Amino acid sequence: MHFGFVTLIVFIWINIGEIARAVFVAFPRMTKFLEGTGLTIGVMDINHALIWGLWNLLITGVLVFVFWLYKQAFGNNIKAIFTSSILTVFATIGVFWIASVNTGLGEWSSFVIIMPLAWIEFLIGAWISSKLYARYDDE
Repeated sequence: MHFGFVTLIVFIWINIGEIARAVFVAFPRMTKFLEGTGLTIGVMDINHALIWGLWNLLITGVLVFVFWLYKQAFGNNIKAIFTSSILTVFATIGVFWIASVNTGLGEWSSFVIIMPLAWIEFLIGAWISSKLYARYDDE
């Protein structure tokens, strides 16, 4: 039960972070990079919104689960927060951007801006997980 509740709360934060990073950083950079190709970036119809919601749920579930694993191994502390956020951001957002650059749909300059922003988002998500698990593990 704790995992589901923690995931739901962190999911709210991850959605806020993902949307803000996409709208204010990623979409403008990608639009400029792909200018003249005919590709459109940032379409938000119902299909895209649902897919994006599933993506956000996936990365949130991975973050909360990896934090839980680190918490089990190292305790509910700063080490678990940092290591779980670093591992998860590279295993999700990092893989996405490396694949984007590799296929010619992105650029390294975007990667080096977006990754630290994503890591901060995941760091806060892991911190929220830590606080929620600390609260509910005591009950």
